[in-house]
Amino acid sequence: MDTVILITILIVIVGLAFDFINGFHDIANAVATCISTRVLKPRVAISMAAVMNFLGAISFTGVAESLTKSIVDPFSLNNGEFVVLCGLVAAVIWNLLTWLIGMPSSSSHALIGAIAGAAIASAGFSVINFSGFTTIIIALIISPIIGFSVGYLIYSGFKWIFRNRKRAKTNRHFRVAQIFTAAIQAYAHGTNDAQKTMGVITLALITSGLLKETAGVPFWVQLSCALAMAIGSSVGGFRIIKTVGTKIMRIEPVTGVAADISSLSVIMSATLTHLPVSTTQVIDSSIMGVGTANHKKEVNWRTGKNMLVTWIITLPIAATLAALVYWVAAFVFL
Repeated sequence: MDTVILITILIVIVGLAFDFINGFHDIANAVATCISTRVLKPRVAISMAAVMNFLGAISFTGVAESLTKSIVDPFSLNNGEFVVLCGLVAAVIWNLLTWLIGMPSSSSHALIGAIAGAAIASAGFSVINFSGFTTIIIALIISPIIGFSVGYLIYSGFKWIFRNRKRAKTNRHFRVAQIFTAAIQAYAHGTNDAQKTMGVITLALITSGLLKETAGVPFWVQLSCALAMAIGSSVGGFRIIKTVGTKIMRIEPVTGVAADISSLSVIMSATLTHLPVSTTQVIDSSIMGVGTANHKKEVNWRTGKNMLVTWIITLPIAATLAALVYWVAAFVFL
């Protein structure tokens, strides 16, 4: 079998493995609020999220098509398939490490940083599409700030609207609403996160000459990535669910709905504008924004600080790890 074809097949396999891991790694963020409030049992919530994740993943391709060219120029790499494979391996390693310790790091940061790191190790910084890459970084930085702000504003509005109602009665009314907002949030997660791997696999197909640059994302890539993420979602990430659902703040149905509405609105806005964002960051920052509006002392800022540190270090560590993977693999195989 031709080496290029073999490497491309490996990219598809590792890419789908990344999406599977992304499913149980990140879906925790989408359903943690409704599980922590006991509106839904964990298995029911995760099953619902898996279905909605799949539907979201097959609904859009704009982010994938944007990502294909935004990180590196597909035609500037002599061994582009090999670069993509090394980046995917590094992203998978980082996702597994953070999952093992129960820390909701950003799969988006890991994937984007790893692809960039492997490309730089292969051909230097000149290979990076700085215009597109800068746009992605700006979106990743600004989106959690927007999530925090929207969460603060939405819950402040809730407090004013329901100011004359007893808290217990308000929470009872929001229990049913939380099922719908959690479902829509899982859908939003699928519209953005699954597309990142679609874009990377499409990038590999272009660099290997198996796909024309103008062809767009093949349907089989879209469907396989959607299935991989949905299956991963059905496994569930209970370590991260515990962190998001209980260690940031005490979540009630009304605060859970406010956080869900905030994060899904930011994620869907990014998807519609073809921008990849970190769903992990957006969801967690929305929860912190809601908690601050409710009472800032309710937020566990130590957990928030640990999350922030993880978010900041993920991209450079993933890039460094990918560079190491590339250098070792190139020494052995090239």
